[in-house]
Amino acid sequence: MITTNTAFAAGKFHLEEATIDDIQSAIKGGEITCKGVVEAYMARVKAYNGACTRLVTSDGKSVAAAMGSIRAGAPIKFSTKTLAASTFLPDLNQYTGLPIEYGKVEPTISDPSVKQQYGMVAGIPNAGQLNAFETLNIRGERSVTCKGAFDAPPGTPLPASAPAECEKFRQQPDALERAAELDAQYGKTLDLAKMPMYCTVITVKNWYDVTDMRSTGGNDVNYAMDAAPRDMTVVKQLRDKGAIISGITVASEVTFAQPDSPNKPKTAYVGGNAVRATWGGTACSAYDTERTPGGSSGGAGAAVAANMATCSICETTGGSCRIPANSNSVSSFVTTKGMTSEFGSMTADFINHRPGVLCRTLGDAARVIDAMKDPKAGYFDTRDFFTAQPKAMSAKEPYENYIVSDKTLASTDKPLKGLRVGVVRELMVKHVANDGPVSARVDQEFKKVLRDKLGAELVESVDPQYPDDADVPNMKYTFADAFAEILPIAAPEYFFQKTPEGEIEFAVPGYDVTSRDYLVKLSLHQAPLSPKLNIRRIFSGLDDGGRNAFMAAHYLNLRGDSRIPDMAAYAANSKWRSDVQTLGAQNFAAANQQDTRATQVDRVKMHTLFRYAIQKVMHENNIDVFVQPNLTIPPGRTGYAQEPAVSGRSASGFAITDVLGVPEVITPAGFSDVYFEPVFVLSDDKKTYTAKAGTKESKMSHPMPFSIAYWAAPGDDPVVLKVASAYESATHHRKTPSGFPVLRGEP
Repeated sequence: MITTNTAFAAGKFHLEEATIDDIQSAIKGGEITCKGVVEAYMARVKAYNGACTRLVTSDGKSVAAAMGSIRAGAPIKFSTKTLAASTFLPDLNQYTGLPIEYGKVEPTISDPSVKQQYGMVAGIPNAGQLNAFETLNIRGERSVTCKGAFDAPPGTPLPASAPAECEKFRQQPDALERAAELDAQYGKTLDLAKMPMYCTVITVKNWYDVTDMRSTGGNDVNYAMDAAPRDMTVVKQLRDKGAIISGITVASEVTFAQPDSPNKPKTAYVGGNAVRATWGGTACSAYDTERTPGGSSGGAGAAVAANMATCSICETTGGSCRIPANSNSVSSFVTTKGMTSEFGSMTADFINHRPGVLCRTLGDAARVIDAMKDPKAGYFDTRDFFTAQPKAMSAKEPYENYIVSDKTLASTDKPLKGLRVGVVRELMVKHVANDGPVSARVDQEFKKVLRDKLGAELVESVDPQYPDDADVPNMKYTFADAFAEILPIAAPEYFFQKTPEGEIEFAVPGYDVTSRDYLVKLSLHQAPLSPKLNIRRIFSGLDDGGRNAFMAAHYLNLRGDSRIPDMAAYAANSKWRSDVQTLGAQNFAAANQQDTRATQVDRVKMHTLFRYAIQKVMHENNIDVFVQPNLTIPPGRTGYAQEPAVSGRSASGFAITDVLGVPEVITPAGFSDVYFEPVFVLSDDKKTYTAKAGTKESKMSHPMPFSIAYWAAPGDDPVVLKVASAYESATHHRKTPSGFPVLRGEP
């Protein structure tokens, strides 16, 4: 039960923008209890976690009212207003392709009494709602299997029809009950050495497993028991140290596909920019609810931005922590691969995947990561072999100690003096008009703040498509130099890659690039490297060799659900938001053979080789940290055209840190209202719609955040944190989103 009339002690504590230290200090000072903190956050969730999207229909006419799942004591209400597809699909009356899968509301398979939006949707301007959470840790609504009376408090008889699993499930306290337990045990006398996360209210991305809430990867899949049998490793560590796990946030759901299957969809789904899960629905940005909160951990970012939690656990595969950090003006910290365990997710157990943390300050993010460390085993987890890292890889001190705080900055002149920062110009190219404004703004932040104010020395890489900046010295040894030395001997398969037209992709006039003679000369810098094989291209199109299929089967076997032991059962007991995804899951399940033959360049191999290339560039140029704009493309409108990929740059930016598995930190860098709206265009044969880059400048009704990405070599987490936190403290670019104000009675 959620109440909004809790009497809070008068004092200086304010929930809005509260840090971990603010919360714990207020509890120690008697200004508020832990239960009061959780109640205050839950009150905001109740006020602001409604649906923020509408259906896209053929005619734009209103539809019947419908209700979704229970959240914070009341069912989600879907908008009855719809958006006509012709609003953003030109010449729709001339379209002759597959039937378009317009939006509709239908029952879910997990709980037919619960409705959800299927097919095409679009964001609602100024919705005042975010749909950031798909599940809240509230007794009676936190599980479908054990909902309502099946989750009665311990000591209360369960109905005879309750599944057997519910007896064990209901023994677990919900978020408010856990907070009350902490109050009873500690009161105002907190043991922060033992419980450093005391009453830190944390959410978990829906890809990750927890034992006390529905855990289905965001999917509408009808497990016999929808809560997981065990917590994800880092979730357990945080619980043990006093954190309150308040809910599961919406993210782009775990999806499956088998591209070479002969079975093809019978309908066409047109739309982009959505952070969406079939069970949880679509999340929206806290700064403009018509726009994406950034995939895939968008709900996590929106929840933190709108002050519905202290911090959120995100997960990154190709930018799934840094992108929501960008759209929601929050800070993100993802450690070197293996410094945090990835155990406890259906598909996130392999090379690209890592958990991270989103908080409103980088100091809080560092504290949360510190708390993920086991007191005895450190970051090692026997269930995740990537955590078997050399002990020397671990930081010598807690990550929190490397943060340059406001206080430190005030007493230290130029705290980054002596550090060399490499600006990666290849990732700042202005490919289309939409890249320009943010790229230019971030360039000025590098010079005026990192260099002039904080004292870092800047050097830049060079790219034919980016003007050489006379104000910043060039790197003497380039990424191309490193690729030329390493690829010929370690990954010659790059030089056999072909274009869709069948031509050698990285051909060099006058050379047979597939010959040993060329490769030897290239490695000795006696022959040129194709300019197409640059840092934008080299980490795209890598082959996973069927490992996702392996990990799905591995997870289901380990989960041991009586109804869903394998992918065939998974597909048979799931429902998806579009025909494309439904068929993808069915085809994926049918392809039951593990095929690890890499037809392109193997991702795991390049994980290692890329590291050597990057580290050689760092050593040759004495670089400590690399920086770049996190994304140059502003967040798009949910359901509308998504910015097309150009020369390796997608609307999601670059996934270089995920391929490398290196530390990645994001800090807000400002706001921009300039946008060149991408548009859909109908093909000449009238059968398909494709997205096209916009050319007409417009002003966004709500300025959207942009951010800076910082990264370095494996194990360099401390220096990355130092540089990024110094910038954060020097600028304080984050602003509270105005659409989600303080509630009446909120502390």
